[in-house]
Amino acid sequence: MVAVVNEPSHVLVVEDDPTVREVVVRYLEREGLEVDAVGDGAAALDHAEQRWPDLVVLDLMLPVIDGFEVCRRLRERAPVAVIMLTARGDEDDRVTGLELGADDYVAKPFSPRELTARVKAVLRRASGPPDAVTAAAPARIETGALVVDVAARQASLAGQLLTLTAREFDLLAFFAARPRLAFRREELLERVWGYTYGDTSTVTVHVRRIREKIESEPSAPDHLVTVWGIGYRWDP
Repeated sequence: MVAVVNEPSHVLVVEDDPTVREVVVRYLEREGLEVDAVGDGAAALDHAEQRWPDLVVLDLMLPVIDGFEVCRRLRERAPVAVIMLTARGDEDDRVTGLELGADDYVAKPFSPRELTARVKAVLRRASGPPDAVTAAAPARIETGALVVDVAARQASLAGQLLTLTAREFDLLAFFAARPRLAFRREELLERVWGYTYGDTSTVTVHVRRIREKIESEPSAPDHLVTVWGIGYRWDP
């Protein structure tokens, strides 16, 4: 019998503060992850050219090239999981980061243990097998012109493939498989993101991005609707 050994996930830490960078690297390496670290945006892009990471821990306020532009350029090349580090209270920055396709963000000052937990959760979601988010879903879901192919992890609208991040697809599949059920933002954060705590604006931004891609009138959605005082519901 040949044993199959899974290689550790490769994480790139992009942080200009050497103390923060060192602490983050140490905590991630304790979890068995393979970690490289750089101190500015240009170095991050150069490093990714040499070795594509599985996940990037990306500070937004970077010298040379800022974190927003780094994320944009990485996403133009290929899908990659991104967790952004933002200053506490900079809501606009967090929203912009999520709209660029970041999977999550952690506000500074942060607990290294919390960041490590977020990294592990995003890596599981990005590279692991289907879990509770999609395992209960049918292999194919059709809602009018929208088709969600859970098995292939693809969605199309009127025959045109949609460009969705991994988390956007998970959220869309979760809703489409559970029509007419209302979910609170906190519940979605736990069941789709796997977090027992966190900022629910993450959910709000992802819902808005999905609406922009599937709804004819995103401001007056037909399918992914708001249930006032509760959260969101999928109407087929």
